[in-house]
Amino acid sequence: MIVDSHAHLVPPDLLTAIRKDAARFPSMRLIEEDGSLAFAFAGNKPSRPVSKPLTDIPARLAWMDKQGIDKQVSGGWVDIFGYDLPGPEAEAWSKLTNDALRAATKAEPRLITLATVPLGDGARAASVLKAAMADGFPGCMIGTLPRGVGSTLDAADLDPFWKAADETGAVVFIHPSFDAGDVRVNDFGLANGLGRVTDAMVAIARLVSAGHVTRYKQARIVAPIGAAGLPFVLGRLKRNHVITPGVGDPVEALAHLYTDTIVHDVRVLKFVIEMMGTERMMMGSDMPFPIGETEPMRIVTEAALSKAQTESINGGLAARLFRI
Repeated sequence: MIVDSHAHLVPPDLLTAIRKDAARFPSMRLIEEDGSLAFAFAGNKPSRPVSKPLTDIPARLAWMDKQGIDKQVSGGWVDIFGYDLPGPEAEAWSKLTNDALRAATKAEPRLITLATVPLGDGARAASVLKAAMADGFPGCMIGTLPRGVGSTLDAADLDPFWKAADETGAVVFIHPSFDAGDVRVNDFGLANGLGRVTDAMVAIARLVSAGHVTRYKQARIVAPIGAAGLPFVLGRLKRNHVITPGVGDPVEALAHLYTDTIVHDVRVLKFVIEMMGTERMMMGSDMPFPIGETEPMRIVTEAALSKAQTESINGGLAARLFRI
């Protein structure tokens, strides 16, 4: 079975539901222009418009057929996770989103979806995650910024969420945010080329250093984009572990992280494999975004791995991890 482990989906049913139930979310503003829909949460700046490729399931299936992909694991879209909404609204929004994601999977079994949670509130996020796991989700996708620019995933009041992920064995797919607040990457396309990586690197390095990755080791934490660049800085993190009291062991933590192949250069992929092995690596596309892999199995083929390693990366591990 060939499985794309990293994609994004905004179910058309969600857009229909939110237009119908907008009154339930007084802190959310819908922005409709020229047939597109964007969201503004709690008075913050609007999201990017929802692009057609995010919602076009027939086109997605046609692309999967062309690539020889049997199943695709899709989270929602980080732009519209709604973490800034007030607690009750954020919880209701996550549940509405999860209903639409689950319905998409039931209607098209080739799509495996990851839940969203109201990560601005650790207790509510834990409750929604437990409900999602009971409903058949393999886990959730979360953004790096639970409370906007400068916030962290290792904040103490998010411990209930991490404990719930550990207790349920949930996949926690950590995804970069659209705007992490570093204005230096706003030119030359560097928000895509670099900013997503540095955002994820800092967020996940904090989880490593805080001890979360090893403390909650039953949670299956996915650090995308070649483990968010952490293999490259492992030596520095090891040294930091020696000289800084209370910092978690990065070598032990890296052995518990899962990652994907979206690095765009086979030499980089081989380096990540040298540092991590292939046992926790999965083929991914980041569909439908332009920075993703348009032919995601090509880089795996170019790596010239053994048959067993290739089969594991191209779907064997993902089938087990996402309970397909």
